[in-house]
Amino acid sequence: MRHLEQSLSDLSTYIEYAEQSDNSVSSVNVGWHIEHALLVIIKIIATVCKSDANQYKWKFNFSRTIAFTLYRFPRGIGKAPDIVKPSQKDKTDFQALFSEARLSVEALKKVAHHQFFLHPIFGNLNRKNTFTMLDIHTKHHIAIIKDIIASNN
Repeated sequence: MRHLEQSLSDLSTYIEYAEQSDNSVSSVNVGWHIEHALLVIIKIIATVCKSDANQYKWKFNFSRTIAFTLYRFPRGIGKAPDIVKPSQKDKTDFQALFSEARLSVEALKKVAHHQFFLHPIFGNLNRKNTFTMLDIHTKHHIAIIKDIIASNN
């Protein structure tokens, strides 16, 4: 839980670089990565909050095991679903998204252990695994952001 909260704080430090881009690192700018990471947090937690814990079923998932063990995702493999594709907001619009994401994290802390999100690659993720996946995902985009910024300096 605290890891995701720290990653959110870290992500907020890059707002000033929202317009920076480098096509050799990513086809989208820093702002896109910030907004996408926030939308993923907000939308996934909303799904977990609405889920029925009685429907949760654990199943071994090799991809989840590897990603969670390495605590990282490979670059360039995943595709963002339309629901979490950013609309390219201005820097000033990020504050509302950060506030909503922080409220979502607080809501996730309060759900039942077996409320879940069905991830297309990792399968059912209960509350604990949702926190882990969201932290890895946020850190994944922070790493891309850092590479974009470094290439512009």
